[in-house]
Amino acid sequence: MKKPFILIGLLVAAVPLSFIGAPYPQELFLQHTATVFGLACLAAAVVLVNPTKLSFACVWVFIALHILGARWIYSFVPYDDVAEYLTGITLSEIIGSQRNHYDRLVHFASGLLGVPPASELLQRYANMRPLGAALMGIACIMTIGAVYEIFEWQIAVRLAPGQAEAYNGQQGDIWDPQKDMLAAGLGSLLCAALLFRWSPIANVR
Repeated sequence: MKKPFILIGLLVAAVPLSFIGAPYPQELFLQHTATVFGLACLAAAVVLVNPTKLSFACVWVFIALHILGARWIYSFVPYDDVAEYLTGITLSEIIGSQRNHYDRLVHFASGLLGVPPASELLQRYANMRPLGAALMGIACIMTIGAVYEIFEWQIAVRLAPGQAEAYNGQQGDIWDPQKDMLAAGLGSLLCAALLFRWSPIANVR
């Protein structure tokens, strides 16, 4: 059990480090409310559930992606600068879009990385078979995604416009919630197919 808490400790340490030179420190506090919640859930799962290595890794990677996105409030993650430094060309030039798509990546990752722990919990505590758990894992991801989009809607109507935009990162796209849900759905479908075929989670019971 020691190693998981060392890995969780690395994520905990990354939170204050993300404030160093942060371009939007005030908005970063709001972004990290989700980080704290995720870390608390992961630590509780290690103690109470003893998740498989796959499920732990999926949640760990997702929180790490969120911390990275939060550092630049998602809308300004400098992946184009990194790509240009490494290859001489930006990703925006390749895909023909000036929108920052890091948030889309994280929504896709929520499906790709969220299905394994959801499937594991369903197999352990709902006595579901692997195929049913994988399919229900998709439903869980889509439900959580829908609830989160409702939460973002409430952020938009209750906070000042600047704060709401900084948190939601819609970047002027009125169809942002629908596209986010699509990204999460595609990620969960891909993962469910891979999970049922190759995952050791089928043997958790």
